[in-house]
Amino acid sequence: MRYRELGRGGVSVSEIGYGAWGIGESAWVGASEDESVRALHRAIDLGVNFIDTARGYGESERIVGRVVRERTGDDVLVATKVPPKNRRWPAPDGLEPAETFPGEHIRDSLENSLRASGLDHFDVVQFHVWSDDWVGRGDWLETIAQLKQEGKIRLFGVSINDHQPDNALALVRSGAVDCVQVIYNIFDQAPADALLPACEENGVGVIVRVALDEGGLTGRITAGTTFPEGDWRNRYFRDDRAAQVERRVAAIVADLGIAPDAIAETALRFVLSSPAVSTVIPGMRTVRNVERNTALSDGRPLTADQLAVLAKHRWQRNFYS
Repeated sequence: MRYRELGRGGVSVSEIGYGAWGIGESAWVGASEDESVRALHRAIDLGVNFIDTARGYGESERIVGRVVRERTGDDVLVATKVPPKNRRWPAPDGLEPAETFPGEHIRDSLENSLRASGLDHFDVVQFHVWSDDWVGRGDWLETIAQLKQEGKIRLFGVSINDHQPDNALALVRSGAVDCVQVIYNIFDQAPADALLPACEENGVGVIVRVALDEGGLTGRITAGTTFPEGDWRNRYFRDDRAAQVERRVAAIVADLGIAPDAIAETALRFVLSSPAVSTVIPGMRTVRNVERNTALSDGRPLTADQLAVLAKHRWQRNFYS
C-alpha cells in the first residue's frame, strides 16, 4: 500500500481508503454486517488506514468503531460527517450557516458519533454539505477550533455538494479547511478544472468519492440492470441512465483498447493519476472488493496518452435533478 499526505495537517493516508456508506444499510440493500466486518479487517491487513463514514450512514459508525477498537495495534484513521441541521441535501443557495451548521449542532452530532462508534476522537470531521456563502459567517469555525483543542477531532473537512466542485473554492482559499471530499471520476472530471489545482496550491487534502460512479464504471451496469426495492441506485440509474452508462463504458473500453473487465481498474487509476488526490474511498462491502481495489496501489498511474483519451469521455450530468 502506498500513502499520501492529507493536505498540510501532517497526516499520511493510504491512497486506497475505505468508503463505509454501503456497510450501514442506510441506502444500499443487501449489506451483511459479518461480511462488512471481515472486509474492514482485510482492508486494514492490506494497509488501508483511512475509513470514511458519517452520522447519516445507518449503522456504519458503530460497525467501523467496532473494528477499529479491535485493531488497537494499528493506526487506523477514521473520518465522519456532521449532517446539516435542516437535513437538506444538497445545500441550496441562500441558507444561513445558523440553519445548517450552528456550533451547538456540530458538537451534539460529534458527541453522538463518538458514542455510536465507541471512539474517543475522530481524525477528520466533515460537514456533509457545503456552500461557499458560509465562509466567514456563523460560529462553525470557532466550534471546530474548540473541538480540535479538546482533542476530539484532528482535521476539519467538508463533503462538497454533488457535482458542484467550484462551490468550495472560497473555503479552500480561506485557509479554514484541512481537506475536502469531492466526486471525481472519468465521467465527472470538473474538479480538475479549478478545485484540484486550488487544493494543491493551498495545501488542502482531497478525498475522492464515487470514483466508480456508484458502479457505473465497473462494467456491470447495463440497460437491463435492476436493483432491490428500496436501494437508492434505483434513483441514481433511473429512466435510461443505465443504458447510457453501458454505451459510454463500451466507448471508453474501445478507445483505450482495454479488456471490458479492466474498466474499474482504469477508473481508480484515473483518480490516483492526479497528484492533488490524497485518497480515493471506493465502497467495499466484500473481501473480494477489498483485495481487488487495494491491489491497485502499486504506483502505476495512467499514461499521458491514456489520460488524453479519457478527457474526451467527460460527461456532465446531475443525477439529483
